[in-house]
Amino acid sequence: MKSILITGGAGFIGSHVVRLFAKKYPHYKIFNLDKLTYAGNLENISDLESLKNYKFIKGDICDVQLLEKIFIKYKFDSIIHLAAESHVDRSITNPLEFVNTNVIGTVNLLNQFKELHQRNFNGKLFYHVSTDEVYGSLEDTGFFTEKTSYDPNSPYSASKASSDHFVRAYGETYGLAYIISNCSNNYGPNQFPEKLLPLFINNVLNNKPLPVYGDGNYTRDWLYVKDHAEAINILFHSNKIGHTYNIGGFNEWKNIDLVKELCFQMDKKLGKKDGESEALIEFVKDRPGHDLRYAIDASKINNDFGWEPSVDFKNGLGLTIDWYLANIRWLENIKSGKYTEYYNKHYNL
Repeated sequence: MKSILITGGAGFIGSHVVRLFAKKYPHYKIFNLDKLTYAGNLENISDLESLKNYKFIKGDICDVQLLEKIFIKYKFDSIIHLAAESHVDRSITNPLEFVNTNVIGTVNLLNQFKELHQRNFNGKLFYHVSTDEVYGSLEDTGFFTEKTSYDPNSPYSASKASSDHFVRAYGETYGLAYIISNCSNNYGPNQFPEKLLPLFINNVLNNKPLPVYGDGNYTRDWLYVKDHAEAINILFHSNKIGHTYNIGGFNEWKNIDLVKELCFQMDKKLGKKDGESEALIEFVKDRPGHDLRYAIDASKINNDFGWEPSVDFKNGLGLTIDWYLANIRWLENIKSGKYTEYYNKHYNL
């Protein structure tokens, strides 16, 4: 039975990856390590608690003693590393927190993995999940490829770029078996409502302003989270050791156009008048170091494995809105902080 450690598995992307692996591969033993910071929510994965091949571990990747203990006890064959501080605005306020988690935490995992397997990485894998933001900003044309030079512009992207470099360095220096993937903006169910789409869905529901940075012409590529999880699944089993893959949605939207589409769909779903939600849009002062455009060329993963997004963005946006409308209690628990009560009730944490 393969033993896989997934870090950050109570978070947004991580919860979808944990669910996919735990349910699709009953012969794998899946360990979910999560610190349960504000963005980690065990309600995201409550349906997995009864699975015999799944175990949750509360812990911090910056806690070296804990890592030593669980690596010795469970002897993980592979790691899928998603645990990270990921919100750009928070990184501007507190850069050191991002250095500690995203850089030091990653190096801690690399060290434990290296020591456990003593350079014998046959059949082993350190899969590192990163972001397109490490590449910096694009003008109106061009795309990020796997060969694009790194040029991070925020403390968040700088911390992720550093962690990518450490993973590659351990591959070159110690022969550690790794794969890195850099993804575009994810959206879908279970995303903490500090990110654009769930924040704006919540604000429309509560008739609050929709704050759009600058002129709203910042452009992002959007990827449905379940498509991302499936891409990780494919790459994890690919044996493409030492490779980097960009995972994108082939789906660019200017922020203002995306927000208007969200407003349009919510007006329809909530029975509001056309334009009622759009009237909530307010343009606010731009944030420092704001990248103009991200756009991923995901042709490598498409050419090598035939992977491509299965969900069209407008349909995916509709599915996302529907999920939040059907899970108002989840959203209210997040906003009130009551979701932490679940930990005490079910895990005595």
